[in-house]
Amino acid sequence: LTFDVVSIHPSAPDATGGRIKPIPGNHGYTAQNFPVGLMIALMYKIPLRQIEDGPNWITTQGYDIEARADGPHSVDDLHTMYQNLLADRFGLKFHHDVREGNIYALTIDPSGLKMKPNTSPENDSIPVNGSPEHTTGVRVPMPYLTWFLSLLLQNDGRPVVDQTGLTGNYDFTLSFRPILPPDASPDALTPEQRDLPTLFDAVRTQLGLRLTATRGPVDHLVIDHIDRPTAN
Repeated sequence: LTFDVVSIHPSAPDATGGRIKPIPGNHGYTAQNFPVGLMIALMYKIPLRQIEDGPNWITTQGYDIEARADGPHSVDDLHTMYQNLLADRFGLKFHHDVREGNIYALTIDPSGLKMKPNTSPENDSIPVNGSPEHTTGVRVPMPYLTWFLSLLLQNDGRPVVDQTGLTGNYDFTLSFRPILPPDASPDALTPEQRDLPTLFDAVRTQLGLRLTATRGPVDHLVIDHIDRPTAN
């Protein structure tokens, strides 16, 4: 599985922001000023802090990439195609190293699952959207949910590990108190935001899931080789 047309250019040194998104119609991906390290994290659904031994430029150099296929593909196939792009154009080689570490175990709460199963066909929408005050998930698989929660809790240094046994896709809404950086004052939140539940309480009461701090297997992606690509 490979894209039919791929264009890669280093972003301008003064470029700001950065994003990657599917091309409408499931025809590929487009990235603007997006670092390769974050591409690897997204396409392999692994927090950036668990990607090891890569050169510094994979997090500091942004790239503009357009990768198109002649026809529509499933989201899973598009991710496989992007993984192949990283291997072909960046020479990415890596291995996994699973080590015990601090994790948040994601399990089904005794109160019961509150997310709604969604069996609709795949589409090109990003599964989770919105602000902490009103986050909406549509057709969200568990690997994506655990990756999303890991991003929210990245300051804790504990990845979220799925131990629910759930294999489907789910819809949900989630409202929680915005998570501030460690050095930020609680005064940065509005009174309405301070009235919202913590993420841990929201996950339990609104999703029917539970986050438990414990020890468990942590998957580390160890980079063996990666090159800067030639522009085209």
